[in-house]
Amino acid sequence: MATLVKRKLGRTELEVTTLGYGAMELRGPGGFRGRDVKPEQAEAVLNSVLDSGINFIDTSIDYGVSEELIGKYISHRRSEYYLASKCGCPVGPVDPSAPRPLPHIFTRENIVAGVNQSLARMKTDHLDLVQFHAGPSKETLEENEAVETLLDLQREGKIRFLGMSSTLPNLADHIAMGVFDAFQIPYSALQREHEVAIEHAAEADAGTIIRGGVARGAVSEDNRNDDVSSLWEKANLDELLGDMSRMAFMLRFTLSHPGLHTTIVGTRSPEHLKENIDAAERGPLPADIYEEAKRRLAAAGEAP
Repeated sequence: MATLVKRKLGRTELEVTTLGYGAMELRGPGGFRGRDVKPEQAEAVLNSVLDSGINFIDTSIDYGVSEELIGKYISHRRSEYYLASKCGCPVGPVDPSAPRPLPHIFTRENIVAGVNQSLARMKTDHLDLVQFHAGPSKETLEENEAVETLLDLQREGKIRFLGMSSTLPNLADHIAMGVFDAFQIPYSALQREHEVAIEHAAEADAGTIIRGGVARGAVSEDNRNDDVSSLWEKANLDELLGDMSRMAFMLRFTLSHPGLHTTIVGTRSPEHLKENIDAAERGPLPADIYEEAKRRLAAAGEAP
């Protein structure tokens, strides 16, 4: 089993591994831009996640068949992991040909139906964290009494903590509301616009779950044509790699953020999972490399 560092997820009582697992890659062809996932493939990677010691799994109603796969293949190991999902998503069967993004609905009826659906799909009696998906505005939440709905579900024992998957500009309001125990926020070396906001969330004693630390800013050795690759090249980050792959550098850069509690990385491959774990076990980047990378990125035109 890997020796992954654990951190307390903000004011919650959850001690989570700094490397978590994001189940979006298990969404299957019915999910937005999803690819086919063979049952044995899903079973292998989900059990490899737990066998490695990762104890935080994030999914969503929006992620196709991911919730059903979690329920089918690891619900018997429920005591080994914390489980986070989303609410406000369309509930029930979804037409895969429908225009995206799908509309999110934050009424009491839809939130309750979504949480109950997630509980049934994942064969559990509680979710450790339920996050509003798609970062609804404070006004939308208040109009629908959405926070009160989650608090009622918390009192019923169906959820333990309240979360928000958010981005700027709404994220500032969400932090100021003081009701969310954790925030899921996008961030990577090549997409640093939420760098300061992550600090603000952590300072407010909320948990921080970072998404996109590798995949969202992925720079592969055979793809140098997209915008993030251009920024990578402009900042000459290859000069800082040493014995690291680009993927390992990206993941360790994310882990270097002082306000991070966990980062979720998704994959369908146990081999790719092992690469992520090996990189995460090495911990944050050396301080001098981290500061030099930020200096180079700023000089290349990227401001946090």
